[in-house]
Amino acid sequence: MKILFVYPKFKETFWSLKYALRFLSKKAVQPPLGLLTVAALLPSAWKKKLIDMNVERLKDKDLKQADYVFISAISLQRDSVLDIVRRCRELGVKTVAGGPLFTTAYRDFKGIDHFILNEAEITLPPFLKDLKEGKAKQLYTSSQRADIRSTPAPLWELINMKKYAMMNIQYSRGCPFDCEFCDITRLYGHRPRVKEPGQIISELQKIYDQGWRDGVFFVDDNFIGNKKKLKDTILPGISGWMREKKYPFIFNTQASLDISDDEELMRMMAETGFNAVFVGIETTSQESLTECSKLQNKNRDMVECVKKIHNAGLQVQGGFIVGFDHDTPAVFQQQISFIQKSGIVTAMVGLLNAPQGTKLYRRLKKEKRLLNFGTGDNTDSSINFVPKMNSLTLISGYKNIVATIYSPSSYYSRIKTFLREYRPLKNQKKYKPRPVYLAAFLKSVLILGVIGRERIQYWKLLLWCLFKQPGNFPLAITLAIKGFHFRKIFQQV
Repeated sequence: MKILFVYPKFKETFWSLKYALRFLSKKAVQPPLGLLTVAALLPSAWKKKLIDMNVERLKDKDLKQADYVFISAISLQRDSVLDIVRRCRELGVKTVAGGPLFTTAYRDFKGIDHFILNEAEITLPPFLKDLKEGKAKQLYTSSQRADIRSTPAPLWELINMKKYAMMNIQYSRGCPFDCEFCDITRLYGHRPRVKEPGQIISELQKIYDQGWRDGVFFVDDNFIGNKKKLKDTILPGISGWMREKKYPFIFNTQASLDISDDEELMRMMAETGFNAVFVGIETTSQESLTECSKLQNKNRDMVECVKKIHNAGLQVQGGFIVGFDHDTPAVFQQQISFIQKSGIVTAMVGLLNAPQGTKLYRRLKKEKRLLNFGTGDNTDSSINFVPKMNSLTLISGYKNIVATIYSPSSYYSRIKTFLREYRPLKNQKKYKPRPVYLAAFLKSVLILGVIGRERIQYWKLLLWCLFKQPGNFPLAITLAIKGFHFRKIFQQV
């Protein structure tokens, strides 16, 4: 068999970092980990090629040479998926589709030959068996959860790592919490399933052997879902490997806010090589937290929680939402005040949307408030249901939040607030000087410091950092470059 893996194109969003990646001469943030893992599940004798449409064009000749085109996607890639399927149908190429988008909405896609839904470790083998026997069905699905301790390492050799800003790895699946707007428990369950230390180290070694010496993102939706396993075996194992290899990577991940309750865990993560963690803050409203079942955030001084994480040497990147039923017009200024006070520089603020498969989607459908399936991007000022708050008030208030927090004065002020609280460990590794970083710095001088509308704030930050925080100078430049991207994105909104 000749298999072509195709990763559809993303829309430009908050997390695409398109305008920041240009400073590093990179094409995309991360490679398609799911497709690379599925590639490892297929017979080794099959010929495999991967085209990530975010880094290269998909040509008709590539499609024509394939026996099957495997597609994986999330909702943000819906338009690109439809185009790929159309092209395959016109060329007579058979398609196989899986991943979150199809698992929750496969009925919306016509013309796809085979759907491999839920977790591929479970549903791919019966498809391969039927395919071999010439009786492959259109739909393969299962409610069974995979034992990811037997999941193979991704086939990294299928990609050009130089095109990406960071690599990615998965340690666990599932989340112990049950937020109404989130589809993770629907896809992966409540009980976190984890890999073994040797498995993770083997995967890191494979990335290392491919020559990678940069950031690695643990894609887990809640990295600390199983704290005991993490502290007892996983972090000690990774830490030992990192010391042996002289710290070739810097890690970041996603975790719930209760990470701030465990100082030992935060210290271990920092010592292992983690320097940032994305945390779902969502809202400061206790009523809205109750409404969406974000109970792990309730009855907390969340500013203090963020500061504790910063003090531990981990930068908090935060997610925020407006549009809950209990939100009042006061929520907009409350969000602005919290974000500025907490020093969360990378603050993704979005309008509440109801993804298919979530409890929120089912509730709103029952209440006859759903409008459409949504764009998959909650930062584009779209909303797929009728909110309790007046829609114009909600969207206007949302736009005011992002316009305020990503204005140069507010954004650069927030960088200083963060750096004052940030306490990296003395032995915490930082990025080593490399030509690509020097080039990015020089580009920032020209684009941000000479022709950018933030040039005054840019130079003030650099001078302040040189005198007050010289050790964090590279981090300050990195955050300034990211801010350029965020402003571009929200200007388009």
